[in-house]
Amino acid sequence: MQQQLWGGAAVAILLAIGSGLGEHRRRRRREMDQVGFMPWTLIQVLAMLIALILASVALNLR
Repeated sequence: MQQQLWGGAAVAILLAIGSGLGEHRRRRRREMDQVGFMPWTLIQVLAMLIALILASVALNLR
């Protein structure tokens, strides 16, 4: 059970990193009129929150 929680936390961290890269690319786009539809900042914050919760639960299962 604990390994699954750590695995989920790792996946959430990877998602947060990926969404951070997506936000970076969105901010540095050349065509400012071509806006995206993905809320990268919200996805990043939620992924980090999920990673924190999963890691906290995994630590408390010991």
